[in-house]
Amino acid sequence: MSASLPGNRDLPASQYDLDTYWGRVKQSAEIADPRTLFVSASGLENAKKLVSSYKQGEAKSMTPQIWQAKKVVDSTLHPDTGQPVFLPFRMSCFVISNLIVTAGMLTPGLQTTGTLLWQITNQSLNVGINNANANKSIPLSASTLVKSYLFAVSASCSVALGLNATVPRLKRLSPGARTVLTRLVPFAAVASAGALNVFLMRGEEIRQGIDIYPTLSEEEMTQKEKDGTEVPSLGKSKKAATLAVGETALSRVLNSTPIMVLPPLILVRLQEKQWLKQRPRMTLPVNLGLILTTSIFALPLALAAFPQRQAVQAKSLEEEFWNKGGKDGRVEFNRGI
Repeated sequence: MSASLPGNRDLPASQYDLDTYWGRVKQSAEIADPRTLFVSASGLENAKKLVSSYKQGEAKSMTPQIWQAKKVVDSTLHPDTGQPVFLPFRMSCFVISNLIVTAGMLTPGLQTTGTLLWQITNQSLNVGINNANANKSIPLSASTLVKSYLFAVSASCSVALGLNATVPRLKRLSPGARTVLTRLVPFAAVASAGALNVFLMRGEEIRQGIDIYPTLSEEEMTQKEKDGTEVPSLGKSKKAATLAVGETALSRVLNSTPIMVLPPLILVRLQEKQWLKQRPRMTLPVNLGLILTTSIFALPLALAAFPQRQAVQAKSLEEEFWNKGGKDGRVEFNRGI
């Protein structure tokens, strides 16, 4: 992310008002823009140079070219490490990476083996995304990563298989209602295991805490630019970590809800239509189209639910930070995505 590039001058956080939900939606849409995936290594270096030119005072104002460069940098680099996020795990690749997996989980009539394979594949992808985009002030050991992965896979498979076995036994429901519930089983498995996955993958943050920083006033930001000094961490807060991980888990559920609910319900209705009955081979393309369309709109809406750079009152955290807040008594931390 652009904050990790050299230079004393702070970049504007966004072209949009991040204090409003719709401002964050627009910003999230830029971070999730798949077109940034096609930027070459040399293109990324040029973008970093453009952003650094502003941070170092060579460029006097934010031009359209610098805004575009910031978009490329923000969607490619991790805000803590400054290194590119592995391409399949970037938010800009989220819709593409999840398309086939989601379509697999939502395939009508999946048997036990298919359900297990697609749930395992989905949780494998979730582990990669959660680990790649987590707050990196607390490293995650390989053993913790493996344990978290196994727990998440076990949870999703248990929920999916348990509900698949339970729904047919609900004899009081009409066949149509049972069909709808069967199509919603993947959502229950993905939503519950997805949230659990985030807590498992980032549990070390909650146990050890994450770095927090004082919110700077405009005068302090100006002085920081002149001095070229880095703002030191106030310490590690477990309460901030719990908030960061909890909000990220909730945003995962918010993202999966429309993707895992709307396409299967719409597909159930479409399969009752004569057009699709006469063209059964079109079921898969229609399903993919529904998932893709829903995903494109759902991701920015979910990512924007909470600010990525979270600011809270110091007094809402541990007592040791109560008198260390910056502007308006607030502190900041990177929530992760």
